[in-house]
Amino acid sequence: MNRSELVAAVAEKTGNSQVAVNGVLDAVFDVFVSQISQGEKVSIPGWLAVERTDRAARTGRNPQTGEAIQIPAGHSVKLTAGSKLKAAVTGK
Repeated sequence: MNRSELVAAVAEKTGNSQVAVNGVLDAVFDVFVSQISQGEKVSIPGWLAVERTDRAARTGRNPQTGEAIQIPAGHSVKLTAGSKLKAAVTGK
């Protein structure tokens, strides 16, 4: 399911317009981005948790030359499924 299909499905289920649902979805993603970029965890209990993780600097290899290269420290995003989402996927 892509974004437009998601917006259409939520609009149909809630009786709201697709424009209104799209605006809410944009606002949700804006809040996610602002909070996670500040290092805050965003959690929807039972469904989803999203947090920023740190990656340490490390030594890697250039696959073409085999030369050792230094990969700088950085950040990544970790998504964790909650109990309700896990139960829905497993059918329990």
